[in-house]
Amino acid sequence: MKKVFRSNCSINCALELVGDKWTLLIMRDILIRNKRTFKQFASSDEGIATNILTNRLAMLEEYGIITKSKLPDNKKVNIYTPTQRGIDLLPVIAELALWSGQHKAHFNPEIAEEGVEAAELYQQNKAASLAQLRQQFADEGLGYS
Repeated sequence: MKKVFRSNCSINCALELVGDKWTLLIMRDILIRNKRTFKQFASSDEGIATNILTNRLAMLEEYGIITKSKLPDNKKVNIYTPTQRGIDLLPVIAELALWSGQHKAHFNPEIAEEGVEAAELYQQNKAASLAQLRQQFADEGLGYS
């Protein structure tokens, strides 16, 4: 699949592929919160509309960032798993969480300090964290391509 980008800037290309807030939140749910089904994604705190969720899941699948398959014990339910390309987004999500953890109180002093601990643990050993995530998907039998 060929995608035409507005410019050749790597940051622009990344933003055009995964830069909207819903796409990154779906990937957060897959990679960090172990969500796999449409129903699980739809129940996230951010309240994504089902039509937007459907669109973003299809887009992520088209871009080869996730794969869709059927739940082994219930062929009516789709499960979504990351490909290698999707797993490679973990450092991006962790860095965004760290940045936000450092700066979000400036914008809203009442906001809770949550989610930063996992990102900090990731930062301590990136290679081990990625290896652990890949192993988790292999152990679950979900695999990735």
